[in-house]
Amino acid sequence: MRSRHDEIAAALQLALLLEVSAYPKPGNVHRTRDFGRTRFEHFLSSAAAVGQHFRLAALRGRRTVDRLAQSRELGIGERIRRAVETCSKWQHGGNTSLGAIFLLTPIAYAAGMIPPSSTLKAREIRKNLREVVRRTTSADAVNAYRAICHVSPGGLGRVAELDVNDQDSIAEIRKRNLTLLDIFRRSAEYDTISWEWANDFSVTFDIGLPFLIQELQTTGDINIAVVDTYLEILSRIADTLIARKLGMMTAKEISRRARRVLRMGGMKTISGRRAVQQMDEALQSSDHASNPGTTADLTASALSVLILEGYRP
Repeated sequence: MRSRHDEIAAALQLALLLEVSAYPKPGNVHRTRDFGRTRFEHFLSSAAAVGQHFRLAALRGRRTVDRLAQSRELGIGERIRRAVETCSKWQHGGNTSLGAIFLLTPIAYAAGMIPPSSTLKAREIRKNLREVVRRTTSADAVNAYRAICHVSPGGLGRVAELDVNDQDSIAEIRKRNLTLLDIFRRSAEYDTISWEWANDFSVTFDIGLPFLIQELQTTGDINIAVVDTYLEILSRIADTLIARKLGMMTAKEISRRARRVLRMGGMKTISGRRAVQQMDEALQSSDHASNPGTTADLTASALSVLILEGYRP
């Protein structure tokens, strides 16, 4: 019989698989679209590889609640770093899952903290997430920086303080005893993954999850639900990966296009599906600089909670 932490890991892996499989997801890799070096199968490989880390995160969350751990420290930064390193060992397509790992790892801890005798519910997961993010340490921040440097993701840009590309940043983090949450609060203005950590995972729980549920109730089709949820998030939150590459004006214009596509019915109508396809073609033609990668990560985060609550395709 599978343990609770095995179930949590499988749910989060499924979230990654359903997100990358959804098509045509404008501007990103999906089952009918590759980026030159980074292909659909690279994402599949990463999803398979990262399961062990989600399992260990869930197990650590449970042990901490049961007071079996020697320390209140969760070690989330190390778990993120090891997950990123493992993904790199299992595929050669570059950065596939960095943002998603930063979102799904704390969700694994939070879900693991719920007693096995209790049903996994979004409300309880979110409550536990508040504790998880507030218990981070400077060691977590250092490990997070090392995870980012390990994959050297595109579109990071430069910042004046604690730049991840600056070798002195780690020493400064240690000197000032800055936690991972401290770092994310500083970067929330220009990075939505950071904003999620600093703002109670609001996109995941207040935008993505309710819309996913609504779309599934309306259509019963997971592909339609995922693509339209992706568009809904993009329509409301300018993608910060695009903003760092091409500027906020371009990111906002892409969000406006997503809103227009949804007004046409999104994946639920013939004209909407045609508009989704055209949007995908347009964003893909820009040498992938216009890929809403952060939006894809947020979609996977919402999917993870949906699946933890019991959804099965």
